[in-house]
Amino acid sequence: MVKVKDNGVGIPDDIKDKIMQPFFTTKPTGQGTGLGLSLTYDMVVKGHGGSIQINSTEGEGSEFIVALPIS
Repeated sequence: MVKVKDNGVGIPDDIKDKIMQPFFTTKPTGQGTGLGLSLTYDMVVKGHGGSIQINSTEGEGSEFIVALPIS
């Protein structure tokens, strides 16, 4: 298991369900492809049977927990 935590602005509730979708980005047009988290999700969850958990509170930051099966 790997935990990555930041002290940023957090992820608003209305987009939490969208951030793993391909081409979704919060950056201005032309400054992001929206593929980073989507590709990560595909590799961890679909490719290896793992999981990605997102804990985030607006104004307090976010934590991503990535878990991969042992076998």
